[in-house]
Amino acid sequence: MASTVVKALRPSGRILKSAVSTGFDKRGSAWFEDVEMGPPDPILGVTDAFKRDKNPKRLNLGVGAYRDDDGNPWVLPCVRCAEERIIEKQLHKEYAPITGLPDFCAKSIELALGKDSYVLKDKRNATAQSLSGTGSLRVGSAFLAKFWQGNREVYVPNPTWGNHIPVFEHAGLPVRKYRYYDPVTCGLDYKGCKEDICRIPPESIIVFHACAHNPTGVDPNTIQWCELADLVKSKCLFPFFDMAYQGFATGDVDRDAQAVRIFESKGINFCLAQSYAKNMGLYGERVGALTVACDSPEEASRVVSQLKIIIRALYSSPPVHGARIVAEILTDPDLYEMFLKDVKTMAERIIGVRQKLKECLVQRGSKRKWDHITNQIGMFCYTGMKPEQVDRITKEFSVYLTKDGRISMAGVSSKNVEYLADAMHAVTK
Repeated sequence: MASTVVKALRPSGRILKSAVSTGFDKRGSAWFEDVEMGPPDPILGVTDAFKRDKNPKRLNLGVGAYRDDDGNPWVLPCVRCAEERIIEKQLHKEYAPITGLPDFCAKSIELALGKDSYVLKDKRNATAQSLSGTGSLRVGSAFLAKFWQGNREVYVPNPTWGNHIPVFEHAGLPVRKYRYYDPVTCGLDYKGCKEDICRIPPESIIVFHACAHNPTGVDPNTIQWCELADLVKSKCLFPFFDMAYQGFATGDVDRDAQAVRIFESKGINFCLAQSYAKNMGLYGERVGALTVACDSPEEASRVVSQLKIIIRALYSSPPVHGARIVAEILTDPDLYEMFLKDVKTMAERIIGVRQKLKECLVQRGSKRKWDHITNQIGMFCYTGMKPEQVDRITKEFSVYLTKDGRISMAGVSSKNVEYLADAMHAVTK
């Protein structure tokens, strides 16, 4: 009997190549032949180019991960001690609850808001463990996409962390930008920032970096944060804070959390994404937390129930090892004190190398003002170098960074800072 020929449709509705009733042929070209090659990640592209370079003086200033003064990854001593204690306990490897380890969630939001927080005292926080800061943003964006009743546009600073826009858009929320960075001063465009926020439609979502703005390293000061909080409240906007660097920015966990605490003190509810990648060096453990500050304990309970549904569909439950490390550190007084010293060590090294780079540039007779190197804060520095200068510094000196002139200060050390200063001075004369 001749085989019966049937017509198959693509998901788009177009007709596929003919297939027989016994099944499709094995050429495998029917379903995904029209998939386009996606663009490479700009940061990974910098790293790939760095690896191909044979120059012994080459520098990779693209990756946002802390390195010690010898250029090596650093596992915090408090993390080593916590891991040893966890191993000694011989704990099980069962699934975590959908919203994560309770001790981890409680201590994480306490670290962010402080023990005197009204939200915590009133039990108005809906907190869930998540997959680092990115996972927190993704779960939070999914929650807002489902339940936000106001203007569904999300406003982010210009520029912002490269993953903010795809995360919110992936959840179905369109993204708009407000002015933030001033390329002339390499500082905050505070006037433009306020003007743009004044134009944002009421009941919109606005994203703030709580500290150590990525990629610029430019933060509002305390007075400016207070004014921004008043403006957000008067405009009836809903802030979503991304706090990836608490403690890492200044070495002081309370000072780095001031933005969120200022907004809370003014009665403003918010979303908060926390990450322990930077401040505890737990990059590969993927441990973070999402908190929604609510109006009442009852509302918080309902929000948690919906976060569970979202998390269950996305990844079921979070991993336990990294959360156990964080909980061990935050619950034990001795380990917590060790953590405060460790994070201060990282922050002070970054602050110190910023000062050294500025001094080296001045010593080389640079006519440019480099105050922004020390005025900016955290892991990243927006150098002010133009794309053509970035091309030159890469081709002539094997210094690898992103096209916008952003460098990771974690890749700068006492051993290479003078070489970097030579290179920067040469291309910016």
